[in-house]
Amino acid sequence: MSSTTSAKNGTWRNWGGNVAARPGREVTPATVEDVAAAVRRAAEDGLRVKAVGTGHSFTSIAATDGVMIRPRLLTGIRGIDREAMTVTVEAGTPLKRLNVALAREGLSLTNMGDIMEQTVSGATSTGTHGTGRDSASIAAQIKGLELVTADGSVLTCSAKENPEVYAAARVGLGALGIVTALTFAVEPLFLLTAREEPMSLDQVLAEFDQLWAENEHFEFYWFPHTGSTNTKRNNRSAGPEQPVGRLAGWFEDEFLSNGVFQVANWVGRAAPATIPSIARISSRALSARTYTDIAYKVFTSPRRVRFVEMEYAVPREALADALRELKAMVDRSGLRVSFPVEVRTAPADDITLSTASGRDSAYIAVHMFRGTPYQRYFTAAESIFTAYEGRPHWGKLHTRNAGKLAAVHPRFGEFTALRDRLDPQRLFQNDYLRRVLGP
Repeated sequence: MSSTTSAKNGTWRNWGGNVAARPGREVTPATVEDVAAAVRRAAEDGLRVKAVGTGHSFTSIAATDGVMIRPRLLTGIRGIDREAMTVTVEAGTPLKRLNVALAREGLSLTNMGDIMEQTVSGATSTGTHGTGRDSASIAAQIKGLELVTADGSVLTCSAKENPEVYAAARVGLGALGIVTALTFAVEPLFLLTAREEPMSLDQVLAEFDQLWAENEHFEFYWFPHTGSTNTKRNNRSAGPEQPVGRLAGWFEDEFLSNGVFQVANWVGRAAPATIPSIARISSRALSARTYTDIAYKVFTSPRRVRFVEMEYAVPREALADALRELKAMVDRSGLRVSFPVEVRTAPADDITLSTASGRDSAYIAVHMFRGTPYQRYFTAAESIFTAYEGRPHWGKLHTRNAGKLAAVHPRFGEFTALRDRLDPQRLFQNDYLRRVLGP
């Protein structure tokens, strides 16, 4: 599930298959000194620089025709501070490896997204999040970071040291420099009990505030062309562990959620008229289940069916209205949507360009199977989300530009002023950043 680079012609492609780039040079640094040297050399050669992780962004945020930094040797845990309850990791460490290594040490992140293939720096730089009533995105758990800036110097940032850089660089979009290490707050390993059950969309929306308030982590999936959802509540548990049985887990998570779903999407792509019937069957196929396991095994799940995605954060109180409008639009449009719509929440945080910066947020994510035309659906969805002052996820498809983003991000000017100071020559610029942050 990582991005691919074909040695034959030097073309890099993202996981979704919708972005390609041909870097002039690829660098695989093993230390922060290597990164600083690569940045200085790029500046001397007049080349732009981008770091790219596993290519899980659907936007061209990491694309470059200059120097592409691949951090696959910048991995592993630098240190664990049990007194401060923090862990410092190299930027290229995949979340999957971090989760396993922390569990071995009896530790865990507080919250995480639903896939763990990404590198820690790629996930945080784009604002990757899960769902939580009180606990926020992965970036909100960062206590410190190390950043190589445009002149090749290394900045250490925290609430006490370079605090204005720390405020912005936790979700830095790759615009402020190359992140080489991150320090996360951790806590003792804990168990979560997951309760998954089907509910009607009307009921979920009517009871949403209550479902949100009563559960530490609530999310749901709505199946377009139906009035059905699948809900998931994750709450801390004293145990004992009762993981999903191996056979049941394979059947539900691999066979139904990946295998059958893949085939259903192939059928839907070939014969779009079948999609509403498939959606009705899919929404009924998943039965209620409850299981208890260590946190990362409950938060995350495999995603083998490839797709493209758009996700917007709207004010939490606007969720029900926005989703009802989305449903009405799909119902009257003649669109055929084979992927469920994912809904999650996050509390307000204090990160400059976070999608939850300064406001309690609900996330609505729309997906289309890779290789099917998605523009009409995403354009219609985006016009609904933006009417509710929606903020797009930085790593997912959207058409917003700097002017429109400045209108929904109150601290936008603070970020661009910092960028002017740290990267006046735009060494870390690319087409995507030129669009979303301005020239």
